[in-house]
Amino acid sequence: MRILAPQQAIRLSVGAALATMAIKVLAWGLTGSIGFLSDALESSVNLAGALFALWMLRWAHEPADEEHPFGHGKAEYFSAIFEAGLISLAALMILGAAGERLLNPRPIEQFGIGVAFAIVASLLNLAVARILLASGRTHRSLAVEADGRHLMTDVWTTVGIIVGVGLAWATGWHWLDPLVAIAVALNILREGWKLMRRSIDGLMDRALGGEEIDRIAAILASYEPRGVRFDNLRTRQAGAQRFANVDLRVPGDWTVIRAHDAADEIERAVGLAVPGLRLETHVEPQGVVHPAADGPAGSNPA
Repeated sequence: MRILAPQQAIRLSVGAALATMAIKVLAWGLTGSIGFLSDALESSVNLAGALFALWMLRWAHEPADEEHPFGHGKAEYFSAIFEAGLISLAALMILGAAGERLLNPRPIEQFGIGVAFAIVASLLNLAVARILLASGRTHRSLAVEADGRHLMTDVWTTVGIIVGVGLAWATGWHWLDPLVAIAVALNILREGWKLMRRSIDGLMDRALGGEEIDRIAAILASYEPRGVRFDNLRTRQAGAQRFANVDLRVPGDWTVIRAHDAADEIERAVGLAVPGLRLETHVEPQGVVHPAADGPAGSNPA
């Protein structure tokens, strides 16, 4: 499967959201099912989220400037927070509509045609979600990955709704339709909360994962036989961008040029081991005590 660039993947998501929303609105119009209405509402959220993500991705890829010397990578977290808010709003709308229908049940009409449209929309979402998730993982884009996970949730939502609507149609228990819609809304709220928590965590300068920190530490340790020591490794991530700082302690009789060359070599080696990482080294002679940062290696000060 071809891996799309983040902005290409989001444009594909916008197109898919428009198509699936139209299909699901048609399914709702044919059947009168509140379950299919809830599915259509979630597709409208997909569209709004994808459009906002496209805007934030463009901002995140703006080059660094005087006011933002580390770039604009954290803009992706705003996209994910916005989408989480829209997800929660859609869930509340579904709960309201389902509650009214639970009090006033209605029979399901033209079940077969409505389900056929819902299946087509779900298959389209599944294909696009897989593309988004692959792109998000490859390019380390939270905005793209969040949109992909939202679409994948939409797929399972549609499956649940089809089952619920089918049971209501087959048994005549029309209250099953809004009951399934309520279950779908609660699941959407759960996904929205998970996405919101992850986005806020990113804004708080969370450290890199343990595997990446271990790779950095292994590269640093490989230079110790040459007399170089390291302290106070700290890491953080901002969207697709990743940063690390470390104190590089060299023998006191080294020249400035030799220490500078060693630092450059180490920074290049770490950048190759952990693609996309920007390592900054602080060179000091051995024997000088430097105040340690709060927290363990690989963590960030509060």
